[in-house]
Amino acid sequence: MKSVRVVCAHDCPDMCSLIAHVDNGKVVRVQGDPEHPYTAGFACGKVNRDADLVNSPERIATPLRRTGPKGSGQYASITWDEALDEIADRWKAIIAESGPEAILGYAYSAHQGLMNRGLVGGLFHALGTSRLQAGTVCDTCCETAWEMTVGPVGGADPESVVHSDLVVSWGADLAATNVHFWALAEAQKKSRGMPIVVIDPRRTRSAKAADLYLPIRIGTDAALALGVMHILVRDGLADRDYIAKHTLGFDTVEHDVLPRFTPARTAEITGLSVADIETFAAMYGNAKAALIRLGEGMTRLANGGQALRTVVLLPGVSGHYAVKGGGALLLTAASCDLNYAAVRKPSGPATARMVNHLRLGEELLNMKEPPIRALYVSANNPAVTCPEVHKVQKGLSREDLFTVVHDPFMTDTARYADIVLPAANYLETDDLYRAYGAYWMQWGQKAVEPAGQARSNFHVAQALAARMGVKDRVFTLSPREAAEELFKGATGPAAKADPQKLFAGEPIHIAHDWQGQPFKTPSGKLEFYSEQLAKQGLSPVPDWQPDPIEVEDAKKWPLRLLTAPGYFQAHTAFSGVGFLRKREGMPFCILHPEDAAKRGLKDGDQVRVFNDRGEIGLVLKVADEVQPGVLLVPGQRPTSEAVSGTINMLCSDRYTDMGEGATYQSTWLDVGPWKAAA
Repeated sequence: MKSVRVVCAHDCPDMCSLIAHVDNGKVVRVQGDPEHPYTAGFACGKVNRDADLVNSPERIATPLRRTGPKGSGQYASITWDEALDEIADRWKAIIAESGPEAILGYAYSAHQGLMNRGLVGGLFHALGTSRLQAGTVCDTCCETAWEMTVGPVGGADPESVVHSDLVVSWGADLAATNVHFWALAEAQKKSRGMPIVVIDPRRTRSAKAADLYLPIRIGTDAALALGVMHILVRDGLADRDYIAKHTLGFDTVEHDVLPRFTPARTAEITGLSVADIETFAAMYGNAKAALIRLGEGMTRLANGGQALRTVVLLPGVSGHYAVKGGGALLLTAASCDLNYAAVRKPSGPATARMVNHLRLGEELLNMKEPPIRALYVSANNPAVTCPEVHKVQKGLSREDLFTVVHDPFMTDTARYADIVLPAANYLETDDLYRAYGAYWMQWGQKAVEPAGQARSNFHVAQALAARMGVKDRVFTLSPREAAEELFKGATGPAAKADPQKLFAGEPIHIAHDWQGQPFKTPSGKLEFYSEQLAKQGLSPVPDWQPDPIEVEDAKKWPLRLLTAPGYFQAHTAFSGVGFLRKREGMPFCILHPEDAAKRGLKDGDQVRVFNDRGEIGLVLKVADEVQPGVLLVPGQRPTSEAVSGTINMLCSDRYTDMGEGATYQSTWLDVGPWKAAA
């Protein structure tokens, strides 16, 4: 038996340091690393089962070649050399006939560190293929809104919550998605009475523990933030000195916008009571160091960028950005200035055709000059996670599309592939990790050898680079040697890391010693007025207006969709663990008792969820954790586990107002008995 310090690679802001216990070359247990100052020796319920994940009997053991129709899942084993040679031969032929932009590499963060994620993208960058505009299914809208307001810089350090006197969890279920920050916040609440406010359309586990819970109507976050600003100004709680020195354009907002967001109108828009709005504004305005922890979910709708941008401005009115323990936290990655291009962009043309992450289906079907003729999917499952899944499935079904999928499991997407490659788990490969919700980075060494014939993303990218004649040095380096390249040319606190300590596996704190929140906008200030947005034809000041398309959809359909991570099946990457599948149950939806009663539905029924785009089948749970008029669907689940289909079949591939992100929450639909589908 031995213990190996590893790092959790799952797509989560905390980036837990872990201990993998290994017996005779097999991981038998995974637990939190008690020596990490932030993640503090405990892991979430999902990661505690990662020994089951790496040892899952459902893992793909060998490379596979398709033998039946696309989507059938019929495959025969082949060797790695046969698989890699076939891939390289097909790519070379396609490049000769149609040019490199006929190939698309579809790789994102998923459940990998910086090396295994980055080098796959580096291969396609060097080849000059079409490039993935990554992250639009997730965070491009919120990142763009933050950058238009604060600039490309990280937010507050979550560990500064020990200095906070109020925490506002705005659109984030911290108990599920940011558990270590939640633990710190709860400790402050218990030890010194620090209040916690939760603003969320769903009465989450976090909301149940809050001192004040505001069940806001979906899509109205900007209105609430403006309503609070109105009260701060009205009651003399605006920090005029901070506004004058560190912000731009507040006078315009104060004169032209805030008068329209009285408590009464804010209540009408948000669905909250005037009393609760007044209570929250008083708590926030009288706090000395209020910290807002922002969730990304509020931005996954038509006006999502404006929503987050407006909330981000709130600490500028109160002056909390100047105070330790105050301000706002969305992401931290922008303040870890490593030389990512060394791995992600080793060579290749400066520009190439872009394919938006969320519009894969649309581009597979309609992109021309040249059409996409080859697709390489690494650590992603677009046949479940993309909106307009019907388009994705139709595109993947093209017989003239040569598709390769590299994944540990036979996913919905892999079933459409011509070649399937078995992928290593994060416990089976060396990698460098950087948190995006905390100021830490760490080197994680592999705990065991890959199962079966699995190979890491990094290894396969190098093998394909050799076959394709790509000569960049990074494709000959070990993962550690490649990681060292990221520190050559790095800037800021990350550049000061001690390599000897880092590569020995010691967690490295990325110093967050700013005196107040820095702003890297064009003006160098917090921008209530954004010239950048004005040039894009968007409102340069924060505001709230109903989206016209949503208004029309609401006339046709009585329910609005709310999606959120599942507690035990947040992503399809966890579907390989039978224990977690059982804990989560079959894919389900949650409806308020009033809405269920109107439709004659009861808890446990199989129901038909439908709109103009199609229909799916889920199991119904009836609970008051959502408001009437809302249908909650937790988690991303394989279609094989559901009664029928996946929720993203019903979601549009329309863009958000900023960042060309996904608009999952701008979906309107209805629910009825499943038998009605016949």
